[in-house]
Amino acid sequence: MAGIDLTDSRKRRDRLHIMAEVLGVTMDGALKTQIMYRANLSFAQLNEYLSLLLGLGLLKTRKQGQKTIYKTTVKGVRYLKSYEEIRVLLGKEEKNVKGNPPIYLTKSFF
Repeated sequence: MAGIDLTDSRKRRDRLHIMAEVLGVTMDGALKTQIMYRANLSFAQLNEYLSLLLGLGLLKTRKQGQKTIYKTTVKGVRYLKSYEEIRVLLGKEEKNVKGNPPIYLTKSFF
């Protein structure tokens, strides 16, 4: 059985990180397709995370014509703040492949 190469630059994201990315994408409202591409999720993963975040009250939906817009709730913003505080406390600074900050930090929520 092959082991996991911990030096690989393509590290796996944990569940909490993916939740933060989805919430960051939806700060100003976003469609499913936009969330899927910006958070780099498959359609199946997207549906799983949307269901989870809606169930936890971190995300809400609103209809705009035929489209469903997903938006981060106040509770979701609190999650993002807490998540970032924990990452800073643990000294886990992140940059993506292009050297930019992670997507959940691109919107100001402080």
